[in-house]
Amino acid sequence: MKYTQLGRTGLKVSRLVLGTMNFGPQTDESTSHGIMDAALDAGLNFLDTANVYGWGENKGRTEEIIGTWFAQGGGRRDKVVLATKVYGNMAGDGDVWPNHDKLSAVNIRRAVDASLKRLQTDYIDIYQFHHIDRSTPFEEIWQAIDVLVQQGKILYAGSSNFPGYKIAQANETAARHGRMGLVSEQCLYNLAERRAEMEVIPAAQDYGLGVIPWSPLHGGLLGGVLKKEATQGRRASGRAADALKDTKTREQIQAYENLLDKHGLEPGEAALAWLLTRPGVTGPIVGPRTQEQLDSALRALQLELSEELLTSLDEIFPGPGPSPEAFAW
Repeated sequence: MKYTQLGRTGLKVSRLVLGTMNFGPQTDESTSHGIMDAALDAGLNFLDTANVYGWGENKGRTEEIIGTWFAQGGGRRDKVVLATKVYGNMAGDGDVWPNHDKLSAVNIRRAVDASLKRLQTDYIDIYQFHHIDRSTPFEEIWQAIDVLVQQGKILYAGSSNFPGYKIAQANETAARHGRMGLVSEQCLYNLAERRAEMEVIPAAQDYGLGVIPWSPLHGGLLGGVLKKEATQGRRASGRAADALKDTKTREQIQAYENLLDKHGLEPGEAALAWLLTRPGVTGPIVGPRTQEQLDSALRALQLELSEELLTSLDEIFPGPGPSPEAFAW
């Protein structure tokens, strides 16, 4: 297993992050435990979740599944870097109350205690802000985080879905008060969606944040969707289905699959391997529903993409170009 340092922290983390969004909604508890055991056996030590995972009336269910896995012992908790998130409203389904969501000090305090209980642990390694909160000043957010660090409930804070200017604002505010600030950013980033290269990733690099891309296959679009449609009759859904309605996108994906077929590579594995070549990236989040999907993600760690192939991928999915040059007319 390949490990790297998470931004400017002392944490050593695997180059793939095990995402747990499907645990509960699509993968039952027993299978989820098996996937986490297999991931740990393979050396994946970075586990990502969120308080809202489970969704709807089952919000919190995913954290509970992780908690029952930790409770099995065997050093499971001590062997992983645990990250969860705060922001979403955790009140009962359809029962929305003020101060039960976002990043106010009262909600951060309430949410972390609830997550710790569900996770059956006494601390969280990285407590992540799931989205920006336009109504809560960072001075309040960092004061709340300071208390949690002093109490030993969290070690670090990270962000998710932050634009570049909010990463800067968060860390400049933290610096003025002598605080560490954000140590990681989770962002939508993959071959088909490269806008993060313009501001988010440069900001993360400048402030020493680890970059953790989510949806590395863009909702299945980069996972061989056209081949599966042709050979297995499996039609795309969600983000992939919406994207394929566009003729240009469909042509791009066909060219992508043809290129990888020429090189004898599986599209999903190549898409993950491409992210591992990108500057600033700590490791993409993979969200396996099955053991087979985890095995495929692990194979991506062994792929070495040639310069010729990387150039061809850039031709199919051109990025925005270097910042700030990409902004110039």
